[in-house]
Amino acid sequence: MAATYVVTNTTTNQIVLDPAVACRSFWSHLKGLQFSRGLPSGRGLWFITGREGTSHTSIHMFFVFFSIGVLWVDASGRVVDKVLARPWRPFYGPKAPARDFIEALPEILDQVNVGDVLTFQEKA
Repeated sequence: MAATYVVTNTTTNQIVLDPAVACRSFWSHLKGLQFSRGLPSGRGLWFITGREGTSHTSIHMFFVFFSIGVLWVDASGRVVDKVLARPWRPFYGPKAPARDFIEALPEILDQVNVGDVLTFQEKA
């Protein structure tokens, strides 16, 4: 079972996701939200890559059947970009280097701004 985290926006002191499922493996990155029919409100996936860049943190929306909000985060937890990703689009990438990215329902885009800092606390 993958570890889950509570994601908090330290700029607003607001919980953004509870839980966020940590995706560390190649297979979890490959699967992502493909073939899913939706996400419950307040839940999402946290894709951890371990190094900053733009190409390896880009995503596609093939076989994702609903729109999602995507946040790109650098190594310090600062949000460097965000976008509304629509189904069946071939490419979304961050405007600045990111280490990780979060996929959730589009409502996350209203809770977080570029420049905000997120923290990730593992759930017991």
